[in-house]
Amino acid sequence: MPATFVVVPQWQGSVSSRAMSHADGATAILGDLPSSSTILVEVPTEAGESLGTGVLRYSTLLRVRNRTAEVLERVPDWALTIGGDCGASVAAVAHASTRSSGDLAVLWLDAHPDLNTPESSPSGGFGGMTLRAIVGDGADGLALDADTRVAPERLVLGGIRAIDDEERRFIDDHGVATLTVEDLSDPSVVIAALEATGASQVFVHVDLDVLDPSALAGLSYPMPFGIGAAELVALIRAVVARFPLAGAAIAGFAPATPDAAEDDLPTILRVVGALTSGTDGAATR
Repeated sequence: MPATFVVVPQWQGSVSSRAMSHADGATAILGDLPSSSTILVEVPTEAGESLGTGVLRYSTLLRVRNRTAEVLERVPDWALTIGGDCGASVAAVAHASTRSSGDLAVLWLDAHPDLNTPESSPSGGFGGMTLRAIVGDGADGLALDADTRVAPERLVLGGIRAIDDEERRFIDDHGVATLTVEDLSDPSVVIAALEATGASQVFVHVDLDVLDPSALAGLSYPMPFGIGAAELVALIRAVVARFPLAGAAIAGFAPATPDAAEDDLPTILRVVGALTSGTDGAATR
């Protein structure tokens, strides 16, 4: 079946000075998606309160998490979730884990591993805790439960270039597979790492800052020495050709202006097209 696009213009998980631009980025992508197979999740405009959790804007993040889960329950097959910040991927992975009966690997393509906890995070931003929540650690209501969480040995991190101390400890203690930007240029290396997890289905998360800033201007956390757009598209197509996708997500688009968003959309829509290349519903522009 073709993908259902679930657009979540969440910005509250980001602590970037361009945090609110994540909502603009999601809305810009929405304009180029097929309306008949796209659902928009309502995201409150208010920031929200931490409520003693150590997670900035926790109250709003929890509301959006629950609303996204409710929308995903209505999706008949697999969903491509469009953020917003990386926090939108938590509900998306939970949905994919349920669809795959837990037989799921997560390919996390990102400049950051997002493996902090509320206690270790230097900023309190949930975006930097997203993958840790996916393995089941974190604030109540945001971290996945025993039925949907993904074990660390089922994670494959690709293109990470900025790692905090706690994230490094978690990666080392759990032997999390970590691939360099150079590794991503050879899809066979990524596919081998995913095969080594033993999972039969994959969730692909793409934070657009895995790209080199020369490939995309609208990044809230631009990091040099990322992968090129053509290489990223080729990698995703190879993964989709090898594994059934249980779900996918794109996050991190934070255009400076509407005109700048238009300049970046062709590249982003190539990523959308690669993620949907295993279906007959690929978006094109």
